[in-house]
Amino acid sequence: MYENVIDATAQFIEQKFAGEGSGHDWAHIRRVWLMARRLTKAYPEADPLVTELAALLHDIADWKFHGGDYEAGPRAARAWLQSQGLPEPLIARVETIIREVSFKGLGVATPVSSIEAAVVQDADRLDAIGAIGIARAFAYGGHTGRPLHDPAIVPVVHDSFASYQKNSAPTLNHFYEKLLHLKDRLNTDAGRAVAKERHAFMEAYVARFLAEWDGAD
Repeated sequence: MYENVIDATAQFIEQKFAGEGSGHDWAHIRRVWLMARRLTKAYPEADPLVTELAALLHDIADWKFHGGDYEAGPRAARAWLQSQGLPEPLIARVETIIREVSFKGLGVATPVSSIEAAVVQDADRLDAIGAIGIARAFAYGGHTGRPLHDPAIVPVVHDSFASYQKNSAPTLNHFYEKLLHLKDRLNTDAGRAVAKERHAFMEAYVARFLAEWDGAD
């Protein structure tokens, strides 16, 4: 029965995000799902059903595309899970994970309340770094009309979620305001092991970007 719910949820999300072009597409969600499954293997105490459902539903209604409404995602996830006849305690656990998973600003703590949330948050953050993370950052920047880089606009340490939500800085600033800090904000040893090489690749990319920006290479 649980496998049927996971399969139905995957199909639902794949259809919902067909053609999405901001980097928050089905391919992203699928990678987070697969990474969450991978990380869960290191933590037998984690509930696979809760973890997989939360990974599949974590971006079902991202606040960035719903007028800043941070409750849009938990509401949409709850509605879907209720339609599948799942019990309230399970729905509540998934809903909580979706509330906890998002980055809210470099100066804002994002603690998690369960091993399942730790795994899903790590899986999501791992997809924001490395080669694909770089591609997604610029895809989202293009989607929202941001310039690649502007040396006159300095990165900001957003100390509130409201400040982070209003941010419209060039895409390269996002590396300094979020992406280059994610390695040190992961919850699990399994996640940190994956992050090491991805982070190094990203650092090298930013250095190369800046060199080419000034015509040095």
